[in-house]
Amino acid sequence: MKIVLGISGSIAAYKAADLASQLIKQGHEVRAVMTKSACEFITPLTLQTLTRQPVLVSLEDEKNSWKPGHIESADTADLFLVAPASANTLGNFANGLAPDPLCSIYLALPRETRVLIAPAMNGKMWLHPATQRNLQLLKADGCEFIDPASGDLACGYQGVGRLAEVADILEAVAV
Repeated sequence: MKIVLGISGSIAAYKAADLASQLIKQGHEVRAVMTKSACEFITPLTLQTLTRQPVLVSLEDEKNSWKPGHIESADTADLFLVAPASANTLGNFANGLAPDPLCSIYLALPRETRVLIAPAMNGKMWLHPATQRNLQLLKADGCEFIDPASGDLACGYQGVGRLAEVADILEAVAV
């Protein structure tokens, strides 16, 4: 299966390396797309090495081909998986905004492409009415979600908001 793995800005972005590695071991072709804020937590080089594919971070990365990379990625994806998905990314998806390649790919996906999103953020952000409203909009658009786990959060709080375990994400991919 051809998977576009989106990684947005969250401390949980480091788990994307394990996720990408596990997906490759299962025989999937993985193309990573990162927001610039995700690069504060994990480097594109790490994901490029694990996936053996170039990593798209900005639209300027698309200069190597006449065909826009975000359109090609959208056209060829069997699964669009975002893990972790920040509140900002959810808001961009829900409102049709495309400030980066990750959101541009989402908007360019054929309607039949499966979209699977694993959010990660502070519990207050997760429970905020705006985030919950964005979730409902995305669910109505056909997106599937892997709910965040509860436990210790990077901000020092306890509660809901942790990225689901990699094993749980892999299980949801296999469905």
